[in-house]
Amino acid sequence: MQNLDCAFIDCPYCGERIEMVVDCSVPDQEYVEDCSVCCQPIVVTVATSEGEVVSIEGRSEDE
Repeated sequence: MQNLDCAFIDCPYCGERIEMVVDCSVPDQEYVEDCSVCCQPIVVTVATSEGEVVSIEGRSEDE
């Protein structure tokens, strides 16, 4: 069973607060996920520890 957790970020394009589902079985990860509001690609950087999100950051692809 995967260890999933939810976290929120503000979209760097439209500013809306969006919920992200994070697989906490991977300690450090970076991936691209489209904003559920404006569909722009967000580069998501996540750090997890002991099955919980420690930090999450979203930035535009051109940053």
